[in-house]
Amino acid sequence: MSRILSVLIAVPLALLALPPAALADGERDHDRARAALRAGEVLPLSTILERVAQQQSGQVLEVELERDHGRWIYELKLLQGSGALVKLEVDARDGRVLRRKGDGDAANRRR
Repeated sequence: MSRILSVLIAVPLALLALPPAALADGERDHDRARAALRAGEVLPLSTILERVAQQQSGQVLEVELERDHGRWIYELKLLQGSGALVKLEVDARDGRVLRRKGDGDAANRRR
């Protein structure tokens, strides 16, 4: 019985330790993204959003900046006026749309 009680106490305590660790990873990601911006490896988000708005209408729901195979990629989710959800992958260095996926899009395009 005491072994079960120990587990019941230990598991919640271990779970309490997880959020700060996750936060620390998020802070490191944020620091890496900021360093990439300062180094000129990525365009500012405002520039990316302006370029995307020229090509694609919709309300921006979510933006992520990720490193994928050595290249910085902005991932955007847009909600179009029709209600369709569009996902874009944009090269963070030059603003080119690399991939578009969305409702009503017959083909996923990758450039």
